[in-house]
Formats: sequence, C-alpha cells, structure tokens
Amino acid sequence: MAEQVQVVIDPMRLRDIPGVLIVEKLCFTTPWSRSAFLSELLENERAYYVVAKVKDRVVGYGGVWLIAGEGHITNVAVHPEFQRQGIGRRIMLTLEELVRSRGGDRLTLEVRVSNVWARHLYRSLGFYDGGLRKGYYRDNNEDAVIMWKDLE
Repeated sequence: MAEQVQVVIDPMRLRDIPGVLIVEKLCFTTPWSRSAFLSELLENERAYYVVAKVKDRVVGYGGVWLIAGEGHITNVAVHPEFQRQGIGRRIMLTLEELVRSRGGDRLTLEVRVSNVWARHLYRSLGFYDGGLRKGYYRDNNEDAVIMWKDLE
C-alpha cells in the first residue's frame, strides 16, 4: 500500500520519548516506561532505536539490539491513526539496514500468536517462523512466535 503521508525516519533522541510513550501506550497492553526508554538510549550500547515522524509528531518507532552479529527486534509500533500506511514496513527496513551496516547477518523477533497483521508484515519482509515461546506475554500468558530472517 502506498504511503499517504510524508514520513521521516530518524534515530530516536531523548526529546522523542514523550511521543514514543504515547504510541507505546496506545499499542501495547504492558507498555514500556519512560525509564525503560531512557535506559535503552543512554545505557545500552547494543540498542538502536528509530522514530517515524509526520511533521515532527512521533507516529511510530522501532528498536533493535545488536548482539553477536544478530539483530533482535525489541519492539515496533505505529500509532493507530497511521497504521496500514507502510510506516511499520519502513521502520522494519530501516532496522534491517542498520543491522546489515553493522555487520549483522540475522534478525529475530517475537510476536504474539494473535497479531496476524504483524506476522503477515514480517513474513512479507522475509521472516519465517522459527519456534514458539509458551506463555511469553505476561499480561495474558499468550504464546509468542519466534521469527527469523537471514540477511545473507
């Protein structure tokens, strides 16, 4: 689907956290806290985060940890008003390129079994199911599908 809005994707900065928290709370039943994002940006040297903005408004974000040549996608979220416009795809492609540029050769993530839209997006980007984590999500004990993508 073609994008309907002008979206800019940039590295996440401290000033982006308030907007990221709005998206986080709208998208997740157990949202990350302000201190979690501060820790990721200031203390985790393996973490890389990007934000998607429309006219300086944060409408989405994504993060990845680069560990031993593998990129572990920590989270990806798009504000409900901006979903289904290609923003999540662009965030994922940006994170993939970031991992490639730092020598990574694989990507992995966990996604709720019930999140059919996200699983479809990830498959369309070349991810495949690699396993199941039983009871992974603490809010409702839902299983997570482990997905992988080889970048070679």
